Order: sequence, then structure tokens, then C-alpha cells
Amino acid sequence: MGQRFGGRGRFGREMWGPGGGGRARRGDIKFLILAVLAEGPRHGYDIIAELEEQSNGRYRPSPGSVYPTLTMLEEGGFITGEQADGKRVFTITDDGRRMLENKPAGAADAEDDGVDLRGAAMKLGAAVMQAARAGDNATHERIRTILDAARKEIYAILAESD
Repeated sequence: MGQRFGGRGRFGREMWGPGGGGRARRGDIKFLILAVLAEGPRHGYDIIAELEEQSNGRYRPSPGSVYPTLTMLEEGGFITGEQADGKRVFTITDDGRRMLENKPAGAADAEDDGVDLRGAAMKLGAAVMQAARAGDNATHERIRTILDAARKEIYAILAESD
């Protein structure tokens, strides 16, 4: 199994978005892919599965983000691709290893601080939906006030970390 990634202030804050799946910051996917390929050759869906496994299921890149990135990396000489058993298998090149070693500060790291923000948000959302179905107007107003306050506090924390 490969290294883990995620974390507050690096990848974790931006890693999940609409649609229930994870989301990397623009440009980070190439470093995540290179890190997986540094462990050994893989085909596209193996890369996707490994990234999901490394994030404990919190991040699963879409084929629509992985395959164009693989093409870009191959055209740039950072990886090579060869047909094997009916699949295109990608291997990192020396230039790809150098790119990975020299990635900018703040790019996706191979660390996992164990904080599952997506899971916590999903649990909160489930509680809110349960209250929306069962509560009365007074209950709904109290919950909305709590949610508004939580949102504002989260933005204040983000402002501190930037």
C-alpha cells in the first residue's frame, strides 16, 4: 500500500466537494498521480483505486480528471504509457520523479492527519435532513441558526490559516 495524503491546510480542506466525491485543488492531481506511479507502473483505474485507498475513501478522482492528466504528463515526458494486456500502463520517468521531488509548497502531500471532515459533514447533513422531515418551524429556525453560526466560524478559521 502507498503513502497517505490529506491534511488541514494542504489537501484536506479542498478535497471534497459537490457530488459526494473528493476534489483536489487544480494542479494537485498530477502530483498525486506521480506519487502513485513512483511506487510502480499502473493503468488508469489502478491509479484511481489507489488514490481512493490512500485517502481511506475520502477522495476518488474521476476518470475525467485522471485521464486528461495522464495525457498531459505523458506529452510532457513525465510518464510513459505502453499497451499491456489490452490496457495502457503508465510508468514515471526521471523527469517525472524530478517534478515530484520539486513540487511547490502547498501542493498535495503524502500525509494523512486522520481528520475526516467529509464524514463529519455527512453526519451533520444526515442530522439536519432528519430534523427537516420531523421538526416544526421553531425547530427548523433553531437548527438554521446553529448552521449559520457554524458556517461563519468555519470561515473565520479558514481566514486565520490563509
